[in-house]
Amino acid sequence: MNTETITPELLGRSVIAVPPLARHVDYRLNQVANGQIIRYLEAGGISTLLYGGNAVFYHISLAEYAEVLRCLVDSASANTTVIPSVGPAFGTMLDQVVVLREFAFPTVMILPQAEIATSAGRAQGTRIFAERYGKPVVLYLKHENAMSIADVQRIVDEGIVCAIKYAVVRPDPAKDDYLKHLVDVVNPEIIVSGIGEQPAITHLRQFHLNGFTSGCICVRPALSQEMLLAIKAKNWDRAEEIRQIFEPLENLRNSINPIRVLHSAVRLAGIADTGPVLPMLSPPTEAEEEVIALAAKALRGNH
Repeated sequence: MNTETITPELLGRSVIAVPPLARHVDYRLNQVANGQIIRYLEAGGISTLLYGGNAVFYHISLAEYAEVLRCLVDSASANTTVIPSVGPAFGTMLDQVVVLREFAFPTVMILPQAEIATSAGRAQGTRIFAERYGKPVVLYLKHENAMSIADVQRIVDEGIVCAIKYAVVRPDPAKDDYLKHLVDVVNPEIIVSGIGEQPAITHLRQFHLNGFTSGCICVRPALSQEMLLAIKAKNWDRAEEIRQIFEPLENLRNSINPIRVLHSAVRLAGIADTGPVLPMLSPPTEAEEEVIALAAKALRGNH
């Protein structure tokens, strides 16, 4: 596993894959299947992995946290950067940091808290966690006005944030006053688009973000990486062609559920047996799985 410090160069080097976490039928961690997913991504040119919502880190027990982290460390190659998550509850974060300090991950992402939190409170919680962790962290902005621009700027300026995953969904990603104001006060080179291929062209072209995260990349990694390189080269036509290839599976994720659809898609595309998704989530219905299978297999093709 690569342990180098998170820099803008590293953030823009690879699409940041956000994989599911494979489990056995009894919900135990499936190390073999998780290794298969990681090696498939690495073979497609992906060198940064982020384990968060798609891996259902929200519901991982503290008792298995060390096992999950060890699995990721053991499965990744020497050149692959792995970023796990903590939270979203403050108490959970403080328990998890004790485990995290036993590993050499370069950073960790704090999962977003939608309720029972305030902007200033989130900033203070991030500050306390980062101080105890001893490293800057990844801030995940997912909800509209969950943190004020001033609070985000403050903790970035304090040096406790090494990257921001921006994932506020808009009907039109080009019309985003919050993001516009954010890049006015925070260096966009530490911000990555966090909603897959669909808004990535706009986010990188108009707002100058440094890269993007993707879940569907787990089905066809080399093509997603090609899209990032096309954007960096300002080959907008090719980037748009690729965006459209990912669109059918992304539309299913939007209409059913992003986590549940991806969890099934990786299995149905024949990449690895992801097993059941953790409660409190539930699997797609049989009818939903039929259409997911069609989209996942079409996206993977012969690759």
